[in-house]
Amino acid sequence: MTDKLYFCTMFYFNGKYGVKLLKRGTLPLVAVAAFLYSCASVGTLGGGDYDETPPKFLKGNPAPGELNASRKRITIEFDEYLKLDKPQEKIVISPPQVQQANVRASGKKVLIDLQDTLIPNTTYTIDFGDAIQDNNESNPLENFVYTFSTGDRLDSMEVSGTVLNARDLEPIKGMMVGLHMDLADSAFKSKPFDRVGRTDSRGKFTIKGIAPGEYHIFALSETDQNYYYSQSTETVAFRDSLVIPSFEPRMRQDTTWIDSLVIDTIVERQYTHYLPDDLILRAFVNLKKDQRLAKSERTTKKDFTLFFTAPADTFPTIRGLNFDETDAFVIDKQTERIDTLKYWIKDSLIYQLDTLEMEVSYLYTDTLHQLVPRTDTLRLASKEKPKSEKELQKEKEAKEKEEQRRRERGDTLEVKPKIEFLTVDIYAPSSIDVYDYLMLTFPEPVASLDSAAFHLKQKVDTLWNDIPFELQHDTLDIKIYNIYADWKPGENYSFEVDSAAVTGIYGRFIDKQKKEFKAKTLDSYGQVFFNITGAQEGDFVELLDTKDVVVRTVDVENGRADFYYLDPGKYAARLVRDRNRNGKWDTGNYEEQLQPEEVFYYKRMIEFKANFDVLQDWDLNELTLDCQKPEEIKKQKPEQKKDRTRDRNNNNNRNNNRNTNNNRNTNRR
Repeated sequence: MTDKLYFCTMFYFNGKYGVKLLKRGTLPLVAVAAFLYSCASVGTLGGGDYDETPPKFLKGNPAPGELNASRKRITIEFDEYLKLDKPQEKIVISPPQVQQANVRASGKKVLIDLQDTLIPNTTYTIDFGDAIQDNNESNPLENFVYTFSTGDRLDSMEVSGTVLNARDLEPIKGMMVGLHMDLADSAFKSKPFDRVGRTDSRGKFTIKGIAPGEYHIFALSETDQNYYYSQSTETVAFRDSLVIPSFEPRMRQDTTWIDSLVIDTIVERQYTHYLPDDLILRAFVNLKKDQRLAKSERTTKKDFTLFFTAPADTFPTIRGLNFDETDAFVIDKQTERIDTLKYWIKDSLIYQLDTLEMEVSYLYTDTLHQLVPRTDTLRLASKEKPKSEKELQKEKEAKEKEEQRRRERGDTLEVKPKIEFLTVDIYAPSSIDVYDYLMLTFPEPVASLDSAAFHLKQKVDTLWNDIPFELQHDTLDIKIYNIYADWKPGENYSFEVDSAAVTGIYGRFIDKQKKEFKAKTLDSYGQVFFNITGAQEGDFVELLDTKDVVVRTVDVENGRADFYYLDPGKYAARLVRDRNRNGKWDTGNYEEQLQPEEVFYYKRMIEFKANFDVLQDWDLNELTLDCQKPEEIKKQKPEQKKDRTRDRNNNNNRNNNRNTNNNRNTNRR
């Protein structure tokens, strides 16, 4: 035992533990290793209390609030080493810098080099948000704003509000919000903002350092960093009325505590509150007006697609250069608007060409934003890969093997070629909703269809009786046909199609089809009824699922929106103010000073079970727009601040438990 104690004398040097070998040769090597293991205890050294305080501002140059400043380098010093978290995202300099400022951390300092020329008689604000953090524990310095002026006055007014997506009232993070003193409508499209702020994860913004006056306010997604609306693809928002900053004195209560449970005193303090503080900007993307051919592609030999940047009232015309275009195509309008056109090539002599050469004539938007005729020459090569020699060889070998097996069986009958039928996907769920319809989807346009070969039957006792139905070609996809009928709740149905009833444009026909299904019973549904205050003629309500996707749409009639035959579950509701009565939500247009159509959300989710009726009163103006959408279906969630104390305690507990377990294992040995 003496040898063991003598051998395992420990030493501590320069922050590390070690073992000092004081006697050699007294024990075999294996015993030495065993003794070393038995007297070692793995653990972590205590480092004192965690630092939970953020960096503290000490001084700066120019000094905070300094007047008549002229330095383009700003130096801000703190009491400890620091780092910047996402500076390009979190730090906002106002007036905005067209040439991006160089912002960096250096030891205990933040250094900012402004590249733009300083504007005379202007207040500069640098809003760091929570970008400044201490270097070790990442404790953020919240809401740190640095201000100075190039003139003899420091402007200190503020305006604040929220930016929402106009279609679904989602808060938009990272939008630039700016003010213009120039009240001309053209300023937004030609000049950088005078003052700016940026939205946080809740869509909230504050613009600081504002001088008294009248302003136009805008929001911009800012894809090119020029701080004005220069691209039609940028998301924008504007306010119809002017913004006039103001302030008023208010009182607040400050509380001091003796400890975590006992209040010492409550003191009322006066402070300055800046207005307006509730601006709502509804952001949208302009409906593109510039018409041009964006791209063309030929994914298979039998079709090609033309993509335009905006819808047109007429189809383009095509002239074949290496083929005859007369009655050569079936045109498939891929969207509700005529902006994506798919051309199915009917003639095999044409689609077998490796490259199609053609002239496409259409209306094009020129530099004066006028529609003028234009003709583009296209060469479209098929992207469809031909079968490789290896694939062809495998097919040949498979055919030869089948022939060999047939001869071995002594089969002398002539082998008929296998028929390749036209496929069809029939949407007919086994349990169909009473309001639903059947849908037939084909892989190619239909050349001929015999509706007399379609049979819809209802089972009555043991007999199947034919019932009337309506067959309609889908308005958006020429490859789809819809079948409508009055389904009786709880009844059984059969849908049959005779062989060769439908033939595609390439000569294939369908095989015989049959689907059986049953209509749901009424007691499997629920109903939701809304009494809406503030609704207008032409409004409609969209019932939404928990992912904010439209499930059903009904018009508002006499302040009512009624939804029948709903599957049990959770729903949200959104009302659309349909100004032009076209049955859909329409975006805005800044050039025409047209705001997007308004939407309103019912304030909470609605949940019900089967055979339940729910009646809800809905006041469209009870809540402001930023408070209407239920949190449960919001996709943009507010960023949660980390509980650093809790995280550290958890880490300490894990480390302590780990050390305890290690010591127990050591003692067992």
